[in-house]
Amino acid sequence: MSKAPAPAEKAKSSEGKVLNVFSHGVLVIWAILVVLPLLWAIMASFKTDDSILSTPWALPDKLHFENWSRAWGQAHMSDYFLNTILVVGGSLIGTLLLGSMAAYVLARFDFPGNRFIYYMFIGGMSFPIILALVPLFFVMNNMGLLNTRHGLIMVYIAYSLPFTVFFLTSFFRSLPSSVAEAAMLDGASHTRTFFQVMLPMAKPGLISVGIFNFLGQWNQYLLPTVLNTDPKYRVLSQGLVELANGQGYKGDWSGLFAGLVMAMLPVLAAYIIFQRQVVAGLTAGAVK
Repeated sequence: MSKAPAPAEKAKSSEGKVLNVFSHGVLVIWAILVVLPLLWAIMASFKTDDSILSTPWALPDKLHFENWSRAWGQAHMSDYFLNTILVVGGSLIGTLLLGSMAAYVLARFDFPGNRFIYYMFIGGMSFPIILALVPLFFVMNNMGLLNTRHGLIMVYIAYSLPFTVFFLTSFFRSLPSSVAEAAMLDGASHTRTFFQVMLPMAKPGLISVGIFNFLGQWNQYLLPTVLNTDPKYRVLSQGLVELANGQGYKGDWSGLFAGLVMAMLPVLAAYIIFQRQVVAGLTAGAVK
């Protein structure tokens, strides 16, 4: 005959069920708080200004795609979109390349000053960027990099490197050393071992840190506002503010929501496509 569960086991089981229901309830509430504003913004981007103000929660009578075309053309969202893709794309490539190289050296080689350099990168994560804006502005001005795409790319790379090095150093330490040693025994140089052996093995970590950097750089507003005042090189965050401020008394809310959804779609698409790789990279870097 099977034994009846002990009272302690019953108590643990009931506590686990209560905790499970509570955690799922919190997740449902959090999902509603996140998803509802997003769905409302998408819905508002296809409505007229009158319907947005009079019936904000009603579905649009029809899909007004002219809102998107107006935001794309007349509000110059196409130019802001192109500038953002060029700046964020260049900074992501530079950040991942330089960050992975620095992290690999810090994780795999022992040399004087190794820990000091590592902790300097960690210290860079805690340094408020707002304190560096004034000296950064004058440095960029003296170097002739103000109001340029490549200047903003260099600043984004420097801004993102501390977290990238911190994340990838832990990831490279979790990778097996036997593979790199076998490549070295076969005559591969350190450069070839890194680019052809270790870097492909670190793909989950690169995707994870790349997504985090993409989110931060795509939504960056403070740095381009200070260092990129030329309207020709404005990025999406500046363009949305310009679109909101430029309405005046016209109140082009439908065009504003269309531009807002345009700015959100690439971020959502990137996370939906790479969500499994992000989770795999986080768990692989956390377990050795």
